Amino acid sequence: MRIIVNGERREVEGLALAEVLDELGYGGTVVATAVNERFVPQDGRQDLALSDGDRVEVLAPMQGG
Repeated sequence: MRIIVNGERREVEGLALAEVLDELGYGGTVVATAVNERFVPQDGRQDLALSDGDRVEVLAPMQGG
């Protein structure tokens, strides 16, 4: 399936957002996610099926001092 992740076109195998995050190396990492400009909480990622052309944003928290 072809989706856009953080502005880059990607070809992925996973269907659920959680599977795609694992595939992209974000598994176990604390991140915020949005699909097509809608926030997706962590507990909703396993049930959210992606479709061809979806726009996924993955944001890591910033640390500073």
